[in-house]
Amino acid sequence: MALKALIGDTVLSKDNNIVSVDSLLPSGGVLGLYFSAHWCPPCRAFTPELAEWYNNIKLGPNGSKFEIVFVSCDSDEDSFSEYFAEMPWHALPFSDRETESKLSKEFNISGIPTLVFLDADGTLITDDGRSIVMDDPQGSSFFG
Repeated sequence: MALKALIGDTVLSKDNNIVSVDSLLPSGGVLGLYFSAHWCPPCRAFTPELAEWYNNIKLGPNGSKFEIVFVSCDSDEDSFSEYFAEMPWHALPFSDRETESKLSKEFNISGIPTLVFLDADGTLITDDGRSIVMDDPQGSSFFG
């Protein structure tokens, strides 16, 4: 399934600009969908670790082939905005609750934080991205 069919045409950039989903990844790239919420203590603990891992990947030779999109499980936009401000990646707009619900069902999200990795075509690579991050905190073996 194509990425646009999964997450829509646009996401928010770190500076809250609208970015085309088509521009997120080249062929051969990997997209992480990060299901998380401001109110969730395990999420609040994992997010800084994921941010460090993400920054390591982005600075490496395959940085242009990798992106994460935050899929908020928060109940209000203020919590989303406050939490998103702590993240270095993109986000599904909070107002797009329909897509958040669709993604949660598509990937059987039953608990958070959950990190799934997809290829550039939207095919699931793994629904246990959190273990990948925890097992390789520097991201040195992610691309290979």
